[in-house]
Amino acid sequence: MSTELTHGYSDGDVDTNRSENRHLNSIVADRYSRRGTLIGGFTTTVAALLGTSLLAACDEDTIGGGGATTVSAGNDATTTTGRLVTLTGTATSGTATGPSWTQVSGNPVELIGSGSTVSFIAPAVSATTDLVFRFQVSDIFGTKADETTVTVSPAVLGFTAVPKNLNDIVTVPAGYSVTVMTRLGDPLAAGVATYANDGTDTNFAQRIGDHGDALYWYGLSATATRDDNSSTRGLMVQNHENLNIQYLHPNGPTNVASGPRPAAEATKEIEAHGVSVTEYRDTGNRTWTWDQTSSFNRRITPNTPIVFNGPVRGSDFLKTIASTDGTTGRGTINNCANGHTLWGTNLTCEENWSGYFLRSGDDAARTPRELTALRRYGVTSATGNYAWASAGSDPMFRRWDARASGANALADYRNEPNQFGWVVEIDPYDPAKAPRKRTALGRLGHEGAWAGKLTAGKKLAVYLGDDSRREYFYKFVSSANWDPNDAQATDRLAIGDKYLDSGTLYVAKFSADGTGTWLPLVFGSVPNRPITGTEPEYVFASQIDILVNTRLAADAVGATPMDRPEWTATNNVTGEIYLTLTNNNAAGRPLTGTDAANPRHYNDPRGAANTAQFGNSNGHIIRLRENGDDPAATGFAWDIYLFGADSADSDPNNVNLSGLTADNDFSSPDGLWFSRPQNPAGLVKPLLWLQTDDGAFTDRTNNQMLAALPGTVGDGGTKTITNVGTGGATATQATRVGAAATAATLKRFLVGPKECELTGVDSTPDGRTLFVGIQHPGENGTAGTPSSNWPQSQGGTNSGRPRSAIVAITRNDGGVVGL
Repeated sequence: MSTELTHGYSDGDVDTNRSENRHLNSIVADRYSRRGTLIGGFTTTVAALLGTSLLAACDEDTIGGGGATTVSAGNDATTTTGRLVTLTGTATSGTATGPSWTQVSGNPVELIGSGSTVSFIAPAVSATTDLVFRFQVSDIFGTKADETTVTVSPAVLGFTAVPKNLNDIVTVPAGYSVTVMTRLGDPLAAGVATYANDGTDTNFAQRIGDHGDALYWYGLSATATRDDNSSTRGLMVQNHENLNIQYLHPNGPTNVASGPRPAAEATKEIEAHGVSVTEYRDTGNRTWTWDQTSSFNRRITPNTPIVFNGPVRGSDFLKTIASTDGTTGRGTINNCANGHTLWGTNLTCEENWSGYFLRSGDDAARTPRELTALRRYGVTSATGNYAWASAGSDPMFRRWDARASGANALADYRNEPNQFGWVVEIDPYDPAKAPRKRTALGRLGHEGAWAGKLTAGKKLAVYLGDDSRREYFYKFVSSANWDPNDAQATDRLAIGDKYLDSGTLYVAKFSADGTGTWLPLVFGSVPNRPITGTEPEYVFASQIDILVNTRLAADAVGATPMDRPEWTATNNVTGEIYLTLTNNNAAGRPLTGTDAANPRHYNDPRGAANTAQFGNSNGHIIRLRENGDDPAATGFAWDIYLFGADSADSDPNNVNLSGLTADNDFSSPDGLWFSRPQNPAGLVKPLLWLQTDDGAFTDRTNNQMLAALPGTVGDGGTKTITNVGTGGATATQATRVGAAATAATLKRFLVGPKECELTGVDSTPDGRTLFVGIQHPGENGTAGTPSSNWPQSQGGTNSGRPRSAIVAITRNDGGVVGL
């Protein structure tokens, strides 16, 4: 037997002699040098050449009687979960036929290949487990067989930590390969020209958009139907959040500060937002490509027709000159993180949508209630982010002018901002189906929408971060109980209607004792939002009002303001929910304004000048477990899983509370994802992937992705820390910390190219290919002097404008990525 094994032994060798009892085979093996040493990264085929019929007849593993054929299944060996194991059997006789392998005992695995050599992925185990395999052949005397044992130990982080660096490539551990997949501007239809990448390209309605963000793999069968377990053909659904606008035009944008904007430029910029669906294929042995002409390829842009569902559908809040009945709209924008459903749809989330709108000078035409809501959501720009409203009279441009300029709401676009800030459900398998905005999940700066662990007969819960400093963490609980039969329904959006259009929206309040409460945002139980600063009291008129103005309702009930709540991930084994809190500044988290769930205020000096960065500039990750593991529970337990910190200069007692080292320190956690349960990385103790979106730590390293094997809520303890503000002022804060990180539980797996953000991660169901999003490399450069040349630089070409892209990462030996 041969296997590629590297982990659990300091010298990389595999223990191939676990028994103290010798049998005849081992004695003969000594004579014929049967013993083989298995070294990580290589395979040694071990053959027992038993040269006499006497030895063959006496072989305790020979079945069927005497004869000249002797077989060997190779030596016993050890491995760990997720590793690729290769079994090679040998037979001494030239007349032997029908070599085959079968599994005799242990956790069942799929044997890949046939004949004398097969392989398998070591399964997930919670304790050391023996798997026994039999190799057999036939000759004129009967069947001859031999057995070998592979001992599998629980999962480990099976790679050497990648050092921090400022290189202009995607850096991964030794033994891994990177393939650049779809990039900004790549064509998604026949006849669309290859991207020139010089600013002259047009038609982004049929090209990959900019700022690729969250992504998810949806499997396809060989016959082009949905197949959740396919790891060789699938649809990659990716968000396109924003723009590196300087690279989209030949010499950068025209009049972007205030307008008027050229219509052609504005059209290109609008179309480069949204969502893409692209068919990916493995052409053999995880050699990846994508299909430009696939019938599944699709762009959803801000111009794509959509429909509204849920309680807000048809309400006055949604009515505009283009949607007089408030049931339809156009498109989606600033799509940040995502979510997916077990019925095969994608949830894309509208995050920082408010800044795209022009709205100023119309206060006299607005009610005080409208003005309070508009200011709370930041619809206050005098131009809009890219001044699209100045590009002409076409509704494509006019809709971004949200001023009350007509006789009423049906004569202008004053309500157009209310059409954004939603969770949007898309069926990636059906390009003819219009996306649906799910209004029951509330309107805010949605970072993502992630389902909790689903249990038959229980409610479905969706967890929602609102990505701004001092915003809140939400949960939606469906009215309907989960029915597993709905998972494979053919009308997938109808299943979304069932679970996502009716339910209760909650917001989280964290208590100092490690418990928390879900506060319902239900009309009649939500008090009026009190006078806040210069804003008058806000009186809610209906449940629809609460769902449109969810932030105001969360203010009113006294939810806990968080340090930028972003991605959520669900541990499918424990059901625990992890939430990244990316960072906060001194204004948002002052020395005297900390709490147990957001406990730190400190200085993280940056660069050679030691520029001060006060607040919680490195962020943290909080996790919670619902009471009774019930998704509909109104209470939970929580702790802080990890604290971001610079290990080189952070106070270990008050800042670097997770004990980070140079191999795993990080700042500004953002993307977060647990491995899929279809492969060993997602079972028993699931592998967690953590991505960063950082500015505070980029003097030390480009943004990065780490792999982790977390514990559970409550595995640490309580701690009181001393925070230090400007001038040396101090304040103490009690909090709840998770177990300290170690080299066995947290390692840096990847470092991205210059000025990028790491965002978006998923794998094929078998876990053997990992897809990662690289967003806005070279974001600080110009058209003439780009500050990154990635992805060209990945292949050694250090020229050309940078492009956001997806990379496929594989183990060279074919094992599960990360283990």
